[in-house]
Amino acid sequence: MRLALSGLPVALSPARFPCCCRADGINYARLNQTFDQTTDKYDAPLLLGNQNRKRFHVMAKPSGSTCNLDCTYCFYLSKETLPGGPGAGRMSDETLERFIQQYIAGVTGTDVVFSWQGGEPTLMGLEFFRKVVALQKKYAKPFQKIENDLQTNATLLDEKWCEFLKEHRFLVGLSIDGPQEIHDKYRVTKGGQPTFAKVFHAAKLLRKYGVPFNTLTCVNRYNARKPLDVYRFLRRELDATYIQFIPIVEYQGFEKTAPHKWNNDALPKDGDPEARPGQPNSIVTDWSVDPDDWGYFLCKVFDEWRAKDFGKVLVNHFETLVSQHMGLGSQICIYGEFCGKGVAVEHDGSVYSCDHYVYPEYRLGNLKDQSLDMQVFSRTQVKFGYAKNETLPQYCRQCSFLTDCWGECPKNRIIRTPAGEPGLNYLCRGFKQYFAHAIPVVDKIVAELKKQPVEPRKRM
Repeated sequence: MRLALSGLPVALSPARFPCCCRADGINYARLNQTFDQTTDKYDAPLLLGNQNRKRFHVMAKPSGSTCNLDCTYCFYLSKETLPGGPGAGRMSDETLERFIQQYIAGVTGTDVVFSWQGGEPTLMGLEFFRKVVALQKKYAKPFQKIENDLQTNATLLDEKWCEFLKEHRFLVGLSIDGPQEIHDKYRVTKGGQPTFAKVFHAAKLLRKYGVPFNTLTCVNRYNARKPLDVYRFLRRELDATYIQFIPIVEYQGFEKTAPHKWNNDALPKDGDPEARPGQPNSIVTDWSVDPDDWGYFLCKVFDEWRAKDFGKVLVNHFETLVSQHMGLGSQICIYGEFCGKGVAVEHDGSVYSCDHYVYPEYRLGNLKDQSLDMQVFSRTQVKFGYAKNETLPQYCRQCSFLTDCWGECPKNRIIRTPAGEPGLNYLCRGFKQYFAHAIPVVDKIVAELKKQPVEPRKRM
């Protein structure tokens, strides 16, 4: 279900933006109650689960980290060689059936959304996804709605794929970073060849067959300085109306070092040269977005959206800011007070706390050893979700934008505050710039929307 508020849709379906999860279901904030000495708030979701509808979201990686592209900034390709990681492989039929059965059984809410990612999931072939649909029908509960979304680089999509996606109502997430010159900067084949032409052709095929798709744009050090080039291309050339922007932030050594396992004392402070890309001894890779550029990008796109596309186009960061100021909560996990309700399942059935935490330190278990819902609501995972709030530095807690940001994604908390406290988000400067610029406008939007009746509108 989506709510259309005076022309501005607020997406309530986790499939609306397929590469993101939503944090709903059991309300963690209500669990800060008194338990006995052996039970506390970290146990409560599992103990109270049968008294509430259980909702969680899974990003499935059937092809693991295997991909036909070699995008410079990809954080997932290295999982193939990660010590103690999932390694290379393809999801077996046995693991696929176990996953589908357990996911549908574990979610007791009305919607079960399967998000297929990678690597590149289309490498599994159409036959694999035909099995997916058949197994979903086999295990579906009468009261539940089963939905699928597919995040893809789109280079393998053809007419047969489009026919299948249309027939089975898949929502597609199309990875594209802007016009050709921008897109081909980092998104290349294993041989270093450009990919834009194939992706643009795939977008036309999806339109031809009426397959709904969102665009996913990775904002990096290069395209962050070209916000209107990117946004206007998405709007004018692709006619995109559901747009996601994700900032590229990769700390040095991410290939082997798990988040929060670094040396806090060695982290740069906010304002240090090392807290920006392209500097000697920088904390991040050269292609990571600069914090100031991230703020600049969001501000420029926000102004364009407000002037020309308000009520017609959903942009993930703007939609959720309006939602939050309407009291509806964050629509994407990064801006939620807590996280932990979106896990990743790898090709071998291993379950991880998040797809950005596919490291041995954050492996919850395997589907063959314990049911999926038991792992999602385990004490370990609940503590992981609470940590998003509990590890915030005092600098954040005193910030006027705390409830807009909540420290953003914990994996990006790779610098220290000016006073030296660890746990500050690398993008803090950019977010402050964006919130200061956008919130006065958003509050005016919210004031107008609250005067209008709410009209239910179904998912596209």
